[in-house]
Amino acid sequence: MSTPALPLSQSPVDPQAKHPLAPYKTLETEELQARIEAVRKELGDSLLILGHHYQQDEVIAHTDLRGDSYQLSQMAASSESCRTIVFCGVHFMAETADILANRPERLEQREGQRVTVILPDMAAGCSMADMAAIAQVEAAWEDMSEVIDTERVIPVTYINSAASLKAFCGRHGGIVCTSSNAAAVMEWAYERGDRVFFFPDQHLGRNTGLAMGIDAEQMPVWDPYALELGGNTESALEHSRVILWKGHCSVHQMFRPEHVEQFRKNHPGIKILVHPECPREVNDIADVSGSTGKIIRTVESSPPGTKWAIGTELHLVNRLKAEHPEQEIHFLSPVVCMCATMYRIDLPHLCWSLENLRDGQPVNVIEVSDEVSKWSLVALERMLAVK
Repeated sequence: MSTPALPLSQSPVDPQAKHPLAPYKTLETEELQARIEAVRKELGDSLLILGHHYQQDEVIAHTDLRGDSYQLSQMAASSESCRTIVFCGVHFMAETADILANRPERLEQREGQRVTVILPDMAAGCSMADMAAIAQVEAAWEDMSEVIDTERVIPVTYINSAASLKAFCGRHGGIVCTSSNAAAVMEWAYERGDRVFFFPDQHLGRNTGLAMGIDAEQMPVWDPYALELGGNTESALEHSRVILWKGHCSVHQMFRPEHVEQFRKNHPGIKILVHPECPREVNDIADVSGSTGKIIRTVESSPPGTKWAIGTELHLVNRLKAEHPEQEIHFLSPVVCMCATMYRIDLPHLCWSLENLRDGQPVNVIEVSDEVSKWSLVALERMLAVK
């Protein structure tokens, strides 16, 4: 079994911890920072700390590498000297790091020694990933097979998903995608089948399909709680090109067309830059839509004085604003759109996990089972090979 994420309400204390978590929560920021850096110095190249762009600035400051989901996957896949990865992100990202860092050829090179992957807070999950359980996806696959030939359906899972879903794709000729390569992955899929079964984020799947010229009517949504065929008619499935899972990102779902309209009214000349996890109604009227990495590159390459309203996670937008004072950068929504589960990774949890690691008792270790890892790796390697 892969190590499960804990619910937000559950205390994420590992019972095997040498040092209890509670005292770390009372420490001053300066002491936490100093102790984190002391462990980093002591462990040297054997430790790799990865940080997602949505992390808090105070956490990002202690990471060796930062990136979006795709970039972090590549970093985990290429890591050679490290013996431990501490992942400042969410649960599915740590699972992916475990799968890629401990793939068979890497284990052979290290004479069977595994890279330990640690998630500082086991309650750092992902609501979108939780919207598609493996039992639901398997049931949907079986149900749709009564109407369409699933031998010609290519399952595509967004990387924001549990390892069990990646394994499902691996077993059924499918693949993983990220927001930066979704179109290329969809092209790969259509070279091998007639339809795509896309989960768990309907918005990324729909926006990608529309950009490829697929009609919205050919992209029915599969509701796992509907009584029959995901709430669809047989005809809708028979005429489909993409079958979308009814899931979404809780952060990007908050951006609305009226936010775009208000900024354009109040800030003439402003450009709207959004993530493709936003609903179609927002994505369609934005000036630029792209992955986290594309959002960053777009801002970095823009001339001084450029005005942006950016629709993605709050911590990233605030960081871009601080790093590019020569531009005018706004957060697109009047509502705080922060990834609450990313926010759970904080200095106390990071320091606690590092000091337990240093003292020989690693906590919150993420280890995906051999069978799930094997088939997940098949789907992930297909993704990494897509250009």
